[in-house]
Amino acid sequence: VSASASMTQQLLAGPAPRPRPYRVCNWDRSLRKGVMAPSLAELLRQAQSALALPAPVVLVLDEDGTAVETESFFKTLEEGTALMALSKGQTWTAPKTRGYQVSLSRKPPRRIDVACVTFDLYKTHPKDLGCLNVKATLYGTYSMSYDLRCYGARRLVKEALRWGLFTMQATGHVLLGTSCYMQQLLDATEEEQKEEEKSPPPLQNLLPLQNLLPRSLPALPYKKMSQ
Repeated sequence: VSASASMTQQLLAGPAPRPRPYRVCNWDRSLRKGVMAPSLAELLRQAQSALALPAPVVLVLDEDGTAVETESFFKTLEEGTALMALSKGQTWTAPKTRGYQVSLSRKPPRRIDVACVTFDLYKTHPKDLGCLNVKATLYGTYSMSYDLRCYGARRLVKEALRWGLFTMQATGHVLLGTSCYMQQLLDATEEEQKEEEKSPPPLQNLLPLQNLLPRSLPALPYKKMSQ
């Protein structure tokens, strides 16, 4: 019971903030330290202890001297940010070295997944081929899933054979109808050729033969007729 109560109290209180790394230096940048702190108050304590500075301590950004005074602004800082700890009487000064960079070890911001697709293959019965579950998550908020279930192997083969038989029958009907139509076209063409062979030639083809015959015969000599 005590364990359950403590766990419930932790869940209601919310998760504790995770410590993040920072870089701190003194006012003249002669001493640099790396510290881990989950909050601004803890960072002030860590910086004062690491740099051995007298209290009170103020934190500013090392690149431009912006003061870090509120917890909300502290949470917007990236991991590895370079900070300067100033005690009483100390002020921020720009770096004298030309080309000084304070963001060499900055890490990229936290990655946000745009889309995540997962495939889950499982079985609900030993005789099943298997089931596939596809789940897609967009921006870590919106999720969609599709469950594809396969039937037993015997039923699946039976359906495949049934569709194959139907396809073969349909193909046979199409081929049979096409062959009958082509046979009718061939028979009609042969009948037309036979009718043309049996019919007499047209008169136009006889005209050239008539033109070859002489139109009138020459008269016989008189003497031969008297004999």
